[in-house]
Order: sequence, then C-alpha cells, then structure tokens
Amino acid sequence: MAEHPAYIHTVLDCERPRELAEFYRQLLGLVYRAGDEAPTDGSPDDSDWLVLTRPDGTRQLAFQQEPEHVASTWPDHRVPQQLHIDYLVDDVEALERHKDTALRLGAELRLDRSDDEAEPLYVLADPAGHPFCLLTHRGG
Repeated sequence: MAEHPAYIHTVLDCERPRELAEFYRQLLGLVYRAGDEAPTDGSPDDSDWLVLTRPDGTRQLAFQQEPEHVASTWPDHRVPQQLHIDYLVDDVEALERHKDTALRLGAELRLDRSDDEAEPLYVLADPAGHPFCLLTHRGG
C-alpha cells in the first residue's frame, strides 16, 4: 500500500465541460481519455465529466459540470482566483506563440508581465474564467 495519496489530475468546474476541455485539448496538445471523445454520430453531447490526458495516458485535467459556476474576476477580487495553473514554456518566442494560441481559442488576457526581466509571463483566463499563467525564465 502506498504511503501517501497519489496525484491524479486537477478538476475544473465549468458550465460547459466539452467547450472547456476543447480549449485545453487544443492549447496543451492533450487527448481525451478513452470514451470521453465527442459524439460523432450527431447525438447530443451531454457530458458532465471529461478527462484529458497526455498521449501516453497520464491524466492532466478533468472538467466537471457546475451549472452555478461563477468565473473569477481576478485581478478584481470580487470573485477570487481560488486556484490557477502555471505552464512553463521554453523561451519568450514560445511565450508569445502560446499566448496568441490561447487568445485565439477564447482565453482573455488578464495581466501582461511579458517585459519582466527575470520571469516574463502572461496571466490569462480560460473561457470559463479560470486564471492560468504562461511563463518562461530568462537565462534559465
């Protein structure tokens, strides 16, 4: 028996799990867990729980339907972040490319710290309002 609990994945509450899963699938190059793919036969997608994995099957993110979900308003603190995920990229060029991809997929830019000498970063919010950071470290 394991001495400690094992991390499985981070779960994000949202109104529309498929839409948010698609955002992260495309942004991060993830795949659906077997059986969680979108219906291809024209039937309605009533998924209330979806899981994304790396191509090797390692779980990364899950999405749970919460009809009463309220998006974070950060940096305004009326509705706090509650949590956020940091994603490290290789360099400033990759930082810009991934920020542009996130915006194209429906993210909202919340903070631009791309001119920070030590740690350039962007804080964005996904389409359901969950903040996340894209960052890189200059010089290692």
